Amino acid sequence: MKHLALHWQILLGMTTGIIFALFLTNFSWGASFVRDWIKPFGNIFINSLKLIAVPLILASLIKGISDLKDISKLSKMGSRTVITFVITTVVAVSIGLSLVNIIRPGNTISEETRRDLLTSYENDVSGRIAVAREQREAGPLQALEDLVPSNIFAAAGDNANMLQVIFFAVFFGLGLILIPEATARPVKDFFDGFNDVILKLIDLIMITAPYGVFALLAALVVESPSIDLFSALAMYAVTVLIGLGCMMGVYAAIVWFFTRKTPSFFFKGIAPAQLLGFSTSSSAATLPVTMERVEEHLGVHKEVASFVLPVGATINMDGTSLYQAVAAVFIAQAFGIDLSLQAQLGIIITATLASIGSAAVPGAGMVMLVIVLAQAGIPEAGLALIFAVDRPLDMCRTSVNITGDAAVSMMVAKSVGMLDK
Repeated sequence: MKHLALHWQILLGMTTGIIFALFLTNFSWGASFVRDWIKPFGNIFINSLKLIAVPLILASLIKGISDLKDISKLSKMGSRTVITFVITTVVAVSIGLSLVNIIRPGNTISEETRRDLLTSYENDVSGRIAVAREQREAGPLQALEDLVPSNIFAAAGDNANMLQVIFFAVFFGLGLILIPEATARPVKDFFDGFNDVILKLIDLIMITAPYGVFALLAALVVESPSIDLFSALAMYAVTVLIGLGCMMGVYAAIVWFFTRKTPSFFFKGIAPAQLLGFSTSSSAATLPVTMERVEEHLGVHKEVASFVLPVGATINMDGTSLYQAVAAVFIAQAFGIDLSLQAQLGIIITATLASIGSAAVPGAGMVMLVIVLAQAGIPEAGLALIFAVDRPLDMCRTSVNITGDAAVSMMVAKSVGMLDK
């Protein structure tokens, strides 16, 4: 194993996990064995990555901003990052809407299958609707209010509050820039050393990555719904996957056009992070590996990577926004609702804003989808139609989110002269 590249090790772990679980499902005790003795190791692996996500953001972002030594550089980098993320998100939603209107997967669902799905996932749907209703009832400036934490330690105690941690790190980094360099030096030295420790912890965790993804994929196989439900939703899944594949092409074009780096160079460099994102379904959990690959293998300077990637892991959800667009129209088609052009334009706006607000954790996009459905006048109970295949597609769209973060970081690095040749 140690002689294989990391992405091959992870891919081998994923493959053997699936084969192992499929073999055990032939025995009556197989599923319970995987849940009791295999799945916990996958959860431990994810928890270890989540454990260092907040310390990594604090250390790397504070260090990266203070190293700029000039607020104008931060302003230039920040504006280009956010604008690019918004543009790629709009492109992703547009691609999703175009594909779902051409393929029209919702027309393939029978009335019987629709009833079965609504019954099977009724409890899950009601929980997500309740969470989304709370978010909808909040005031128009609630998102801005939530950005500023009242207690950084409380914010750092929950990975869902990543934007609050980023706000504090940026604020703290600005303070280091504005005070005399001699005064700031001891604090900068501390965060430099702290950052090095976190990076070493990442190296140690990644030694266990093939075994962690083995456990995660084995658990996913034994907990999957019946194959009949998957076959009924095959066209919907294919539509989402085609859209996600198109976004991969968009990222490759961005990298080549702005940096003149070949797609093979880009995808080879980011492959381990893509595979880990696929296994964990969490941009936040994968962030430590994404930062290591972008800095060490794609040539992006630490100052750029430590700013763009944490921000991207929180607000850049291209894969999620594409999925929300496809899912909303798919559910409308399944219920026989004909969406107008105005309603679909509303989906573009809502899905873009909702994806920015999605937490970088598994399943968060499903909650935000409820808001998109409500805006377009689509029955929220239709969420049950896609629950059966949501987890596999969540894994795929997380890989796309991570790829988008890496591509934008390369583009921004090139624009500010911080991309190695």
